[in-house]
Parts: sequence; C-alpha cells; structure tokens
Amino acid sequence: MQHCEFFLIKHSYTFCGPVTLFVCRRFSAPADAQPTEAEREVWEQVDVVLKDAKGILDELQAYKGAGQEIREAIQNPNDDALQEQAWAAVVPLVGKLKKFYEFSQRLEAALHSLLGALTSETYSDPTQHLEREQALAKQFAEILHFTLRFDELKMTNPAIQNDFSYYRRTLSRMRINNVPAEGENEVNNELANRISLFYADATPMLKTLSDGTTKFVSENKNLPIENTTDCLSTMASVCKVMLETPEYRSRFTSEDTVSFCLRVMVGVIILYDYVHPVGAFAKSSKIDMKGCIKVLKDQPPNSVDGLLNALRYTTKHLNDDSTNKTIKSMLQ
Repeated sequence: MQHCEFFLIKHSYTFCGPVTLFVCRRFSAPADAQPTEAEREVWEQVDVVLKDAKGILDELQAYKGAGQEIREAIQNPNDDALQEQAWAAVVPLVGKLKKFYEFSQRLEAALHSLLGALTSETYSDPTQHLEREQALAKQFAEILHFTLRFDELKMTNPAIQNDFSYYRRTLSRMRINNVPAEGENEVNNELANRISLFYADATPMLKTLSDGTTKFVSENKNLPIENTTDCLSTMASVCKVMLETPEYRSRFTSEDTVSFCLRVMVGVIILYDYVHPVGAFAKSSKIDMKGCIKVLKDQPPNSVDGLLNALRYTTKHLNDDSTNKTIKSMLQ
C-alpha cells in the first residue's frame, strides 16, 4: 500500500478560509504515522484491512483470466476434456473474485469506522479533525487510493466478468444435470448475484464506498451532514493545492506520490457528490471543481484518463441542470 506522511502548513485558501495543508511525501516506515490513544481503536481496526490491500491489488494486477480455455470449451461443447479444463481453470479464478468482493465489504466497514471518527462532534470543524487525527486521515486517504487503483485495474480487464459469467452458466448446467460441483470456491445463488452486481459496475469499489458513505450519513441523522461534506471538501482542497503549488509539489519524492494525491482528490470529490444534497458541481459546492479538473488536465497526457472518466461517469450530479456549463465542457 502506498504511504503518505502529512506535514502541517497553514495556507490561506480563497473559498474555504484558512485551511490546514497536509503535504504528502513517501516514507518507508508505517510507524512514522502512529495514532494517538484516542485514535488507536479505530486505527487498529482499519490497519488490519489496509494490510491486505496491497495483496489484493497485486492479485488483481496479475489476473489473466481463462479466456482461452473458455473459448475452446464453447467451440467444442461435446469435448468433455476441454469442458473439464475450462472448469478447472475458472474455479480458482472465481475464488479470487469472491475474495475481492468480500474485501470490498471489509473496506466499507473500515470506511464507516473512519467516517465515524473524522466527523464526530469531538472537534468543531473538519480542519481540526484532520490536523489532530492525522493517522486516521492518512488511512482514509489510503482507502481512497486503493479504491481508485482497484477500479482502474478492473476497468481494463474484461476477463473478470467473462470468467464469472462462464462460471455461473456452467454451474447452472451442472446443477440441472445433477453433476456435483462441490468445492470451497463454489458460491450460492444469493452470493453469486451480489458478486455479479458488484463486477457489473464499471467502478465497483468506488460504488461500494459511495453507497457506504451515503448509508453512513442516513444512519447518523443526528450528525450534521456538513460534518461529513466539510471533511471531504477540505481533503479535496488540500490535495488540489498540494498538486498545483510548486512549493509543495517539489517535496514529492516520486510520481507515485502525485498519483496517490490525484486519486485521493478524485475519490473525495465523488463521495462528496454522492452525499451532498446538491453535489460537488453546484455553485454552492465547497469544492473548486474547475481548479480540480484543471489540476487533472495539467498532468501528462493519458496518465489520468481513468480519473477523468471516474468524474465523467461515476458522479451523481455532473449532468444536473445546475452544473456550470464550463465544468461540463471541461469534462467532455
């Protein structure tokens, strides 16, 4: 998992007043971001999840699929040996897909815990939360980075849905013909439906977090919605200023850090757009969308296509009548 250390620098920012900037750079020792005693319980819960995140990304990046075996089996339906080869190739892959889906549920629970801490009434504004709970803010950023990276990899790998579709079709035939298909990787119909819906979404992990954030807000009606939206908009502002200001950008030790901050910025924009009543693109939004889009477009060609597409296709309010025409044209 990519790591990010936060340095506090006071910075005057035009539309949201004085804001605490967290300037990111790589570091090698996770111990550099130790939680306070007040943070520790939530931090430890989330840390268990984040420790598995890099392995999930590595497995997804290495996922090759069983396309050849499936094609040969479909082209030769009466060749039992080819049917068995395809099934033998697909079953362990479905085990991986099930594992990724189950991880998304763990990630949503981790997000829920972090939002509970970062939006509580402990401090009077989101800047104080992010300043005094840096270990949790870092974990939130790492979850968003993982989410956008997972979805980038998933979007470029059509084998995932093809493999799972073949598995479901074949399993259905086997059940009809009373052919045993036992094994730890078999999933029941209910779970298969949920997994299928998960992968049918272009950005499944982001949808999980968006739905989870919306659920958090609806379940905590006693908590002002601004506690959540202001936390998200502040993080977006922080990332934008870090990326567009040479003084801060020069502190980044690698392009991986730039990618990390870009993903976090886009992630919090999308979550904000889902939970704020009028979204991120409205005139009253506390996120400088024109500035954020400009930061993305200032990156090297083709390096942020996935992030721009996430704003185009996974936000909720972009196509609303209230959205500024300039913003719409910037994303066309």
